[in-house]
Amino acid sequence: MSGFGVVGSAFGVPDIGLIGPDQMAERVRAIAATIAPIPLIADGDNGHGGPASVACLVRAFEQAGAQCIQLEDQASPKRCGHMEGKGVIALTDAEAKIRAAAEARSTRAFKIMARTDARQTHGLDEALSRGEAFLRAGADILFIEAPQSETELQVIARHFPNTPLVANLVEDGRTPMIAPAELSQMGFKIALYPISALLAVTKRLEETYAALLAGNTPASAARSTFGHYNELVGLHEWQQFENRCNEID
Repeated sequence: MSGFGVVGSAFGVPDIGLIGPDQMAERVRAIAATIAPIPLIADGDNGHGGPASVACLVRAFEQAGAQCIQLEDQASPKRCGHMEGKGVIALTDAEAKIRAAAEARSTRAFKIMARTDARQTHGLDEALSRGEAFLRAGADILFIEAPQSETELQVIARHFPNTPLVANLVEDGRTPMIAPAELSQMGFKIALYPISALLAVTKRLEETYAALLAGNTPASAARSTFGHYNELVGLHEWQQFENRCNEID
């Protein structure tokens, strides 16, 4: 569950810290219920406050059905990791948030993904040091945001050979777009392409409504069918459920 994707698609605002924890927890609940039993990694941004706020967010996301929360060390107001103008908090404060998250979960089956945005603000060495500190604080998965070359990705993978690592690939962002198979060979366990579908759908929406505004009917190419869409959202299963409930013995 991409924070960038949620705030844009559900609320129509940029990813600059405008949406609060309660709203994000509700999106977790909706998405987790829809995709179950597929496990959900949910973006917790910078925890929306200090350690106590982080603990509340972890409990809310866990209760809402997520299996993992991503927490970053950005200062408020946070930014998308590939935007300009972001900053990071002091390492001691960031470590406290990860410790709070690890202690707040009800079970270790719920995973803590620790993200550092220090590559852009302080350089790769600082990002690697923060990654080490977050693992000591209780993180299960490590996410070093926005490495700026394939070489830097390789450095990260070599530095943390026994750690589940995340690679985040954002179109037009700072990290080169690399195929999942190549990332796996480097040593990354999780490859995120968090806004690929969002950007594709956005273009299609713009084209569709531009056609309507121009007085035309939308093009039928590269769209789903009415029936397939209803299949995806489970119409047939819901109809069967209603029929069973309406049966008279």
